[in-house]
Amino acid sequence: MITIEACTIEDGDALRTISIETFTETFEAENDPAHLAAYLERAYNVAQLKKELSNPDSQFFFAMLDGEVAGYLKVNANNAQTEAMGEEAFELERIYVRRKFQGSGVGKALYDQAIRCASELKKREIWLGVWEHNHKALAFYRKHGFVQTGAHTFYMGDDAQVDLIMAKPLRP
Repeated sequence: MITIEACTIEDGDALRTISIETFTETFEAENDPAHLAAYLERAYNVAQLKKELSNPDSQFFFAMLDGEVAGYLKVNANNAQTEAMGEEAFELERIYVRRKFQGSGVGKALYDQAIRCASELKKREIWLGVWEHNHKALAFYRKHGFVQTGAHTFYMGDDAQVDLIMAKPLRP
């Protein structure tokens, strides 16, 4: 059974470990190792993660399966959103699932948690950015009703890449 647990500041080390592992599993084959290493150091260093964990408009959750952290979720509201989308929008910033747990329902459980968080805050739209070449993630989000509404630049180290902005309305 998959359980979802809210992360706290004390989970910083575990969050760093799974963040690096899952990001590397997802993107190492298509990216220059130096660019990947630079991104991992900038995005997932302890100080950065503690800052994100301390932000009251951001929430992190672990998905637990078979006694292990199988994946994690990060969501943002209000000024914590990585793009200015307005107060009625809610950002699903990260869903990452460890490779050995993919296909087990962990991604869906984390997605459902994101929808619950947005609904609790009475947000009208949920949005995310996803790399244009991450076909597995694109298919997952399209399956759940997201449509492309724009694009923005994402930097993997010094490499400028395109993230597609996808959104879907939430029921009032």
